[in-house]
Amino acid sequence: MKTFLDKQNWRYATKKFDGTKVISESDLDFLKEAVRLSASSYGLQLYKVIIVENQELKAQLLPAAYGQTQITDASHLFVFASQTNIGNTEIDAYLKNASEIRELPIEALSGYGDFMKGTINPMPEDVKNIWTAKQTYLALGNLLNAAAELNIDATPMEGFNAAQFNEILGLDKLNLNAVVIAPVGYRHEEDATQHHKKVRKSNKDLFITL
Repeated sequence: MKTFLDKQNWRYATKKFDGTKVISESDLDFLKEAVRLSASSYGLQLYKVIIVENQELKAQLLPAAYGQTQITDASHLFVFASQTNIGNTEIDAYLKNASEIRELPIEALSGYGDFMKGTINPMPEDVKNIWTAKQTYLALGNLLNAAAELNIDATPMEGFNAAQFNEILGLDKLNLNAVVIAPVGYRHEEDATQHHKKVRKSNKDLFITL
């Protein structure tokens, strides 16, 4: 437990990455698996995670992130994009996957499928899109924690033009919408922010026990 908290105290939103350092394939696989295992509502995982490592593509995205150089200097850029226009197709795909993994006849899951369809399908489209967007933050949290475990830096960012990201990455054509991004890599020794004391609310101000 102390190790986890030590890592949380170590991590911060890195402002300047060392562009010469690249995440190893094994560490990248660890981060991907951590994201894959994230909790999500109903287990549906109604999002995709685009991992950008191509420098030319990162350079194209830089203006859409208002020139924030974490985009180009970090080893990899994770883009969390929520699915839009969801419905029976996505639910049926989940049921098929669950049936195969758990070695159950798909009929055994029909009740759960009907429950999900009866709950999700009546939602207005804008409400569904907000709901799926929220799911991406659960996966982002797993990425931040997993990166800290490996002493890898990750910076969650909402400061970008989602429409431009969608166009550059072709997300619109896939019924996806960029929600939040995270440059991942290694802090530059000149990044003064790493020496700042972490500012958080006290337990007294944060928690209410009833």
